This record gives sequence, structure tokens and C-alpha cells, in this order.
Amino acid sequence: MSDETVKNIFVIGLDEANVPTLRQVPGAERLRFHQLLTIEELQVGEVHLPTLLDKAQRVLDGFDGSVDAIVGYWDFPVSTLVPILSERYGTRSTSLESVVKCEHKYWSRLEQRKATDRHPRFGRVDLSADPPRPPEGVAFPMWVKPALSYSSELAFGVADEEEFHKAVTEIREGISRIGRPFEHILERIDVPPEMDGVGGRVCLAEESMSGVQVAVEGYVHQGEVTVYGVLDSINYPDSSSFLRHQYPSTLPPPVVAQLHDVSKRVMRQIGMDSATFSIEYFYDPHTQQIDLLEINPRHSQSHAELFRYVDGVPNHHCMVRLALGEDPRMPQGEGEYAMAAKWYHRWFTDGVVRRVPSREEIDRVERETPGVRIEVIPEAGDRLSDLPGQDSYSYELAHIYTGGADEKELREKFDHCVAALGLVFEDVPPEAGATRK
Repeated sequence: MSDETVKNIFVIGLDEANVPTLRQVPGAERLRFHQLLTIEELQVGEVHLPTLLDKAQRVLDGFDGSVDAIVGYWDFPVSTLVPILSERYGTRSTSLESVVKCEHKYWSRLEQRKATDRHPRFGRVDLSADPPRPPEGVAFPMWVKPALSYSSELAFGVADEEEFHKAVTEIREGISRIGRPFEHILERIDVPPEMDGVGGRVCLAEESMSGVQVAVEGYVHQGEVTVYGVLDSINYPDSSSFLRHQYPSTLPPPVVAQLHDVSKRVMRQIGMDSATFSIEYFYDPHTQQIDLLEINPRHSQSHAELFRYVDGVPNHHCMVRLALGEDPRMPQGEGEYAMAAKWYHRWFTDGVVRRVPSREEIDRVERETPGVRIEVIPEAGDRLSDLPGQDSYSYELAHIYTGGADEKELREKFDHCVAALGLVFEDVPPEAGATRK
């Protein structure tokens, strides 16, 4: 194959877990995927955007070949690095402003309000106030969170003033890790009058939503918004932490049609193009109400294997084709399984990991159970509370992907994998560790 037919795709934060699914996109034999910055550089510690840009530009400037696309499937800073670098190197992406309108949760709410009423009441929290107060018109129970975060980091569900004050205290201490570097991004764009003086280190409160959680995935190509999948997100009992994402959704067709409609209207308002998106919603079956939770200016890499199992093509396909200027046109129902799920094997108390399965053991479990892929998160010796990128209420031990004929088969495969992994923990004494809700 000549060099002229090969396309070089630079993936910001390319990780080992996503390499197999990237290699399964149609036409992958004509694509070369290159890592641009590591996960550790992008997500560990406080982000320093100028340093990341400088590192990325040195790699791209030193590359002996064509830079045909720059893509990414992670939240900030990856989501914002993609349009900045794409503009510099002449590759396709959506605008930086459209990404920020999604990533900055307060600005995103302002934009959503222009397109739909399917969102909760919300407002800003003054972190400098003593004592801090909930926004006027926003009632308990509510969620309090930084306008910028990922993996539900520093997001707290609160039921009263006491819990509100405790959450704000934790947010004050940790908000700068992402908020401060995001202010470098805000300096690059013209913000509207309603965003003057808001900045990156702002706290948002919004009324809690009830019902089942749903994710809508789609893309925008030449101004046309396409929704290609709706997934159910099921939590652990009495918890806000995900147990699994399941595709396709089991919601009634009229509800799915509403989700399509709201998603298209909101994304047209945001102004994205040549990009994928993932929007999270709540649906209350008692009131028939849908409420928009948040917009992600990228597809979910968590769902890549699910689309491959059910539709025959991982959703990375959309990201790659759009970056090359093509319409992805995702297939439907052409995969090996009728349903698929990504399961989160979690632990809700702190501890030290004493044993994790070897790669050979994991490979054996995957061979013995068709339609299964496993990623173990911690390593032996890790303390769970030291793991990066965890939500406020649990610790992720493993991601387990399953394909099957129905929910029963998906559950059986998950239970088998959990038992076969043989993870062993040592409890941390109560005075040293914390129990997560």
C-alpha cells in the first residue's frame, strides 16, 4: 500500500483499551493511528494547557508524513485541544466555541434554554459567599458541581443546607484543578454578555432529576444533525453510580422520538459541525417527562464495543470519518448480538488491592465466554481512594463489556466474569478510609 493511500490519524490520549475498537472501524487497513499525548499527561494532576499544546505541536511538527486528522474521545482538555490543534494544522473539526458551549455546564444550560424547556431549574453558586447559598428558585434535592469536570468528579447530590455546605467546601478545594486551565480556553473565544465574568471556576446547582437515565449519540455533518443510537444507563440500587450502559434502549418508541427531536434542536443551537456528540437525559415514566442532564462534545468511547456488538461498527467510525470529511452513515442491527452492555464493577468502600488477574487469566475468561471484553482498572498494591477520575461515591474496579440475545444473557456473562476475575482487597481501617454512599 502506497503512502498516498494511508491516512494518518492522531488520537489525543490514545489508550490501549481503545486500540482494538479503532482497528475495527471500516477501512482501518488504510488508516494509521498515532498517539498524541498520554492519558497520564492529560488527566493526572492539574492540567497546564500551554504545556500540553507545546508537547502536541512538537510531535506533529516532527512527524515525517501527512497529518490527515486530529481526533479525541475524552472530555476536557482533549475536547478543546482537538479544535485548537485542528485549526493550526488545517484538519477538520468543530469550532472551539461550540465545544466550550457543551463543556462549560453553566454556559451549556444557557444555550439549552434557548432551544428547549426540557432541563431542570439551575443557577450559579457564589463560592466566595460565607455561608454559601443555593441559587434563588432552585429547590432541594439538588446537584452541586463545578461547571467543568469529568467522570462526575466533585459532583454531589445534596438534600439540605448541611449537605449543600459540605459539598461546596469540597468543591472549593478541588475546583481549580480543571477550572483554572479552562480559563485559558475561555480567553481564546468571544463570550456572550451573559457569560461576562463567569470564568472557569464557577459552581453550578440544579434541581435533581428523577427517572431512568438515557444517553443519545449522534453527529453533525455539513450542518445536518444525525442521531444514530439511544442507550439506557442503569445505576446500582440506591446509588447515582452507573451499573451498566445498555444498547439499544428499551424505552417506548414515542419517547425515543422525543429524545431525537430535543437532541437535534439543542445541537443546532450549539452550532457544532464535523463532530460527534453524546447527550445524557433523565426520563420519568410516571410523568412522561424528559430532562436534559448534560451535553458531551464527543462520542462516548465507553459505548464503542456496544455499537460493534449490535450494529457491527464501533462508534469511533463516526469520529474518524467526520475528521476525514465524510458522512459516517452508521449501520443498524448488523452486528453479532441483539443487545450489548458495558458494566461497571465497583467497590463502595476504600481498600488496598492485593490481587488482580494477569493478562493471561483475563484472556482465558474472554475466550471461554464469547461476546465478552474485560478491562481491569487498579493494579496490585493500589489504594482505591488514590485512583484518578473516580466519581464521588464509588471506585471502579473493572469495565466488562458483554453482548447477548437479551438482558438475562448480559447479566449472566457479567456475573460469571466478576466471579472469574478473582480480585482480592484488604480493608482500610475505618479511621483511615472512607465509606462511599
